Amino acid sequence: MTDPALADLRSRGFQGLRVVADVHGEATAFTHAVAGAEALGLFLLQLGDLTDHGPDSPGVLRLMFGLLDARRGRFLLGNHDHKLRRALLGQKVRVPGEGLGRTLAQLRAAPDGASLAARAVEEISAAPAWLRLGRWLFVHAGWHPAMLQQPSPPEAGAGKPDPILSRALFGQVTGRMQPDGFPERLHDWVDRIPAGHTLYCGHDRRSTDGRPYVQEGALGGQAVFLDTGAGKGGHLSWVDLPW
Repeated sequence: MTDPALADLRSRGFQGLRVVADVHGEATAFTHAVAGAEALGLFLLQLGDLTDHGPDSPGVLRLMFGLLDARRGRFLLGNHDHKLRRALLGQKVRVPGEGLGRTLAQLRAAPDGASLAARAVEEISAAPAWLRLGRWLFVHAGWHPAMLQQPSPPEAGAGKPDPILSRALFGQVTGRMQPDGFPERLHDWVDRIPAGHTLYCGHDRRSTDGRPYVQEGALGGQAVFLDTGAGKGGHLSWVDLPW
């Protein structure tokens, strides 16, 4: 089920997509990604996790909201985005000092922080959790075959995640924690991606050489893990997909 908004991009003159990984508050790197996309006539699709960890989450939000206003980009719902919205609404969430705590402090210090926070609540509510354009598939964390048959639920960012939405936000987890403090994740969902399809996702920093990590699936599909550690000591990665 191809997303109609993405299907319309060719008729609007875009030459393809620029798919950008987790930004995590790295506004300078995101500025370069946005400028390059505009110069090449590419629509920018960001895979979620705009904020936390990096030095300028307000700057990232300004850039993303500018793309939305110009109809030149959109972002997918990531787990950090979902958590940010809950925190801004005063709901009880864990606030690590180096992650969400840093974003909230940056918003409090920004002259336009209140307006950015209000808009973040609105836009995160409306962000899709997964998208499809032909044989290109897009999700933040983990894929499920049901995403081929049904669109992302409306207001995905405002509700409590069901099993499919949880897969999109958090990936496939076992419930166990690893020694590094992160949940243990499985990736056998890659084997269920149909032949000829390529999924682009973030969330997991699986790269060992600074380049996006590609995993082939048993059915002939593949997943491209674009997260290369922006905001966490690595850098921001993206891939351009011409029509």
